[in-house]
Amino acid sequence: MRVFLTGATGFIGSRIRRELLAAGHEVIGLTRSGSGAKELANAGASAHFGTLEDPAGLAKGAENADAVIHTAFDHDFANFVANCEKDRRVITALGSVLKGSSRPLLITSGVGIGDPGNGEPAREDVFDAHHFNPRIASELAGQEQLAAGVNLGVVRLPQVHDTIRQGLISPYIAMAREKGVVAYVGQGVNRWAAGHVDDVAKLYVLALDRAQPGARYHAVAEEGVVVRDIAEVVAAGLGLPVVSLPKGEAEAHFGWFAMFAAADITASSALTRQKLGWQTTGPSLLADLKDMDYSPTRV
Repeated sequence: MRVFLTGATGFIGSRIRRELLAAGHEVIGLTRSGSGAKELANAGASAHFGTLEDPAGLAKGAENADAVIHTAFDHDFANFVANCEKDRRVITALGSVLKGSSRPLLITSGVGIGDPGNGEPAREDVFDAHHFNPRIASELAGQEQLAAGVNLGVVRLPQVHDTIRQGLISPYIAMAREKGVVAYVGQGVNRWAAGHVDDVAKLYVLALDRAQPGARYHAVAEEGVVVRDIAEVVAAGLGLPVVSLPKGEAEAHFGWFAMFAAADITASSALTRQKLGWQTTGPSLLADLKDMDYSPTRV
């Protein structure tokens, strides 16, 4: 297939690009720069120039594609709500050129959107339209496009990691360096689901091959890693003390991150594994955190 891939030079997208090319697909990668276009060409992909701020330009990239995988996202979490709304507009634009056809569109969301609300791990067959995570905007846009006749599926992400980046934990590490302490809320027994980036990339390609309208998949290798354990590994790497914060002090310390700091974001991938035969082989989140280079020039 001829696949238009947004985020093609990014953390997750570059791995998806590799998996697509290895499987014999042609890749048109979104880029905003000449250096990005050079990277794509060196990898064996072609380039489509555009930005998330120009949804119509992205739609042009999808016009002649057999399928679209959308992973690009503005990770400025200080403006998270606005960036989630930006993602909504991009999904709407991509869907506008795919509706009425069988060409699949895979979008990206977060596993928390599948929270059943009873303390159990999030599931693929649950859609919490009122979830606190602003990323709900992406799935709401997806629902609208699905209803409009787009062959749309969703890949929900946990903390996606290797030894360089770890989802929300990367800004958490930067915050700890700035504050001089590695903090968690209360007893720190809340958990975050995780998946290694290479396993996540393979899931996108499996989901694309299946192309089932309305499907939701969880890219989860570990249902929940205890936040206190994460904090202790990070503290050892940074050479900083670990502190427990009362819940009432979390917002003052964490700022925008406070909504996630105390959240219990566990998730199951049982249905994903059953439907796609997806198997995970990558290192665990804590293993990658232990193997990181924590020098200031790297983190």
